[in-house]
Amino acid sequence: MVSPSLAASPTDVLLPSTPEALGFSADLADKLDAGVRSGLLNGLHSVLVARNGRLILERYYAGTDESWGKHLGRVTFTPDTLHDLRSVTKSIVALLYGIALERGLVPPPEAPLLAEFPQYPDLAADPKRALLQINHALSMTLGLEWDEMRPYSDPANSEIAMENAPDRFRFILERSIVSKPGQRWTYSGGAVALIGAIIQKGTKMGLLAFAREALFAPLGITEAEWVQGRDGMASAASGLRLKPRDLLRIGQLVLARGRWQDQQLIPEAWVDSLSQSLVSTGDGLHYARLWWHGMALAPALKGERPWLAGLGNGGQRLWILPDAGLVTVIHCGNYNKPDQWVTPLRIWREIVLANLQRL
Repeated sequence: MVSPSLAASPTDVLLPSTPEALGFSADLADKLDAGVRSGLLNGLHSVLVARNGRLILERYYAGTDESWGKHLGRVTFTPDTLHDLRSVTKSIVALLYGIALERGLVPPPEAPLLAEFPQYPDLAADPKRALLQINHALSMTLGLEWDEMRPYSDPANSEIAMENAPDRFRFILERSIVSKPGQRWTYSGGAVALIGAIIQKGTKMGLLAFAREALFAPLGITEAEWVQGRDGMASAASGLRLKPRDLLRIGQLVLARGRWQDQQLIPEAWVDSLSQSLVSTGDGLHYARLWWHGMALAPALKGERPWLAGLGNGGQRLWILPDAGLVTVIHCGNYNKPDQWVTPLRIWREIVLANLQRL
């Protein structure tokens, strides 16, 4: 996934360096600030960029924010401000599953999905649903009807309907079958809710408690929140809140193939598998084990290079470009807006990649 020469020690991730020392334009921060002043980067809350384990850009701004739909008003962001990750949460859940798998606490991805939900024998008796595997939830290829293309303010949005259902897991698993499992990708917070339930069942811990023990504490992450639904279940699809530097630590951990200091926190093989068996999302991107995948192009890259990322509503981004040793965190407050993708994409392409001068 990444050569050892680029997987710099994660212990150095918060040590500052200069952009020019690590192959970027010296005026990287000035260009970002100019983009904010011009209005081209609207709704921006924070940007952090690390290369080869060194922090070369860290900027915070002020703007309106919310926590899972609860308005927080205008916030002046700092390194100590927790921020919604929204669907970047999904990618972190995938890391937790990999850790639990290594510990023998959850079944392998090829295991039958409905075996983990014995409370629904009627659904398990359906021969078509019996084909479902955990891997289909990890790849969002369940083949069940699901619609998150509606605004999240619409109660008919499938994730919102799931949150409002008396039994979220029955709601997910009894959706109409629209294709054979594994054949078609459909974006689904419900798929991730199932993975979260399997982790909680296997570890006998809530998602936040397991994340703190298995991932956050070893990384030095001391503060986190995980928003719960009406039924008291942590939202595996979108509920995690972290500080930007802590999300950067997680990105650096993935870049380093799961190793932090002298510990292998996530199995190396599991991190590598995040880039395998890619499924097309139909818009030029791909998906695997709750991570997005695409190709980056910049003059210094001398051709397209693969990236992987966690992407979240409102402009939340954790971008990792392994071949360049690059980790980028972006937070915005453009929740549910049709153009929410514009600001983070401009930063990624026109600020980060365009100003990468050498490898």
